[in-house]
Amino acid sequence: MKKNLIFIGMPAVGKSTVGIVVAKRLRMGFIDTDLLIQDQEKKLLREIIEDVGQDGFLKIENQVNASVEAENSVISPGGSVVYCREAMEHYKKIGTIVYLKVSYQTIKRRIRNPKKRGVVLREGQTLRDLYYERVPYFEKYADITVCGDGCRIEETIKNVIKAVRKYVKSDRKGKKP
Repeated sequence: MKKNLIFIGMPAVGKSTVGIVVAKRLRMGFIDTDLLIQDQEKKLLREIIEDVGQDGFLKIENQVNASVEAENSVISPGGSVVYCREAMEHYKKIGTIVYLKVSYQTIKRRIRNPKKRGVVLREGQTLRDLYYERVPYFEKYADITVCGDGCRIEETIKNVIKAVRKYVKSDRKGKKP
């Protein structure tokens, strides 16, 4: 396996929650890149977006994610990282990308209020629009896809660990699952 696991997916899929537990169980470090962005900019994410707009935020997100230096870590970037080409190319080099997938209905139920959750929508864009815009990116970059629909958090964690171990085993034999 490459040195790191990078979790991608929509907000509310459990990238941080699942990531922290998976990191503990696999004896890995954990990095939440939203916290790195806030630390670098000395502002909350929503304040950064208010100050520099969505495009400005994506530039910062790309820069921070593309410069993550980590080994043996679970990395949890924000959902919009898939728009950041350099960051995603960097992640492909330093790790295995795990797409935590859930249906739009599950996202809608978990998020309820996208604004309060910090989900940035363009003028006139709905959460549904955002979901279907991002799914092709998640699928494009994923080395492993784990579906969390209908799963309790513990099941998702077990499914991720199982999928990662299967991927590692097949990777060692020179063939991807």
